[in-house]
Amino acid sequence: MINRRLSHDEASYIIEDTTSCLIFCDKEMADQAETLKKSFSCLEHCYVVDENDTNFSNLYNGSPLQDTIPSCPTDPFVIIHTAAMLGKPRGAILGQENIILANQQIIHTFGLDENKTYLNILPLFHIMGINMGLAILQAGGKNIIQEKFDSPKTLELIQEQKVNLFGSFPPILTNLIDAMNQNDFNLSSLEIAAGLEMPDTAKKWEACTDSKFWTMYGQTETSGLITFAEYFAKPGSAGIISTLANIKIADDFDTILPIGETGEILVRGPLVFQGYWNVDELNAYTFRNGWHHTGDLGMIDADGFLFFKGRKAEKELIKPGGENVFPAEVEKAILEHDAIKEVCVFGVPDPKFGEGIKAVCSLNSGTALTKDDLIKFCGSLIAGYKKPRYIEFINELPKTEDGTIDREKIKAEYA
Repeated sequence: MINRRLSHDEASYIIEDTTSCLIFCDKEMADQAETLKKSFSCLEHCYVVDENDTNFSNLYNGSPLQDTIPSCPTDPFVIIHTAAMLGKPRGAILGQENIILANQQIIHTFGLDENKTYLNILPLFHIMGINMGLAILQAGGKNIIQEKFDSPKTLELIQEQKVNLFGSFPPILTNLIDAMNQNDFNLSSLEIAAGLEMPDTAKKWEACTDSKFWTMYGQTETSGLITFAEYFAKPGSAGIISTLANIKIADDFDTILPIGETGEILVRGPLVFQGYWNVDELNAYTFRNGWHHTGDLGMIDADGFLFFKGRKAEKELIKPGGENVFPAEVEKAILEHDAIKEVCVFGVPDPKFGEGIKAVCSLNSGTALTKDDLIKFCGSLIAGYKKPRYIEFINELPKTEDGTIDREKIKAEYA
């Protein structure tokens, strides 16, 4: 699945990486899909899926795919491009078994059955959108897909369809609370909102809906969610570890650390992905000593709650509004500008999106550049959500003893 907000070059990389032979899209993305098809000889067909068009049904009914070998639990199900190691997105391969078991644990955790209704407002090109959407289908419940988030319409759907749960990333809850203050809605059916949120917003949400806000932790590489809890069961935590995930905290030498100490989050079990597409060396590094090394830092307390503590430098990640943005991607785009000498990109607190993208830059001698012009330039190369919202120009970026940019010092001074 390709994020519809990616630039042409970013989408092209995914096609090139996977050598896809078919591309499916809706009418809105048809022109971009056709342009991609013309650019790659591997893309033999482009199918536009339209609710008024029978071509998709005809393709399925007359397909030679009906004669192929049935799928096995270990067969790949989907490739989702995620971690931009070395500046390039990597395709995480999730198997049939990964997804089915991820569905089962969500069904168990949230008590899903044929009487439950899920409002799917998260993108289906992200693992959590897939997680929750497929779990409710496997449970036999109702899956309402909202094409585009719109606060009043979302609240109307919750009321009309008697929605029981939905997934959320900032600023979704804030926008819904604002809309609720303008009109009355009957949200009595709502039981759970799940995702990431600021404590004050979670508290306001529970007070005005009588539903519970659940927090969690997971990655695309873990088939999504692997810890869960009601947010106020242990404020600040990411929840209790799933029975399908074995999670340990380790130091840089893979020595398991005791309760209460912070280190890298290691995971193994049937939810761990099959590896990155066509990157053997990276897979060997990621799965060293039999554990998936998440690149995330965490701590497990005496009650078994996981606390997220940030990311290791090698996998530094920024999450504006739930999207994954790797600093290297943004830095690469910024450095394309002739006026830029050096740049350091990192995440900062953002009142609307939870986390924002900041770039600290130095300019080449004799050049001039405004913040707005640099943001516009970035938007021509990368997806809009990857553009820095905050930019600061300084004379020289501080360096470490070996001459590399001192990222930690920059973050300490400019975050």
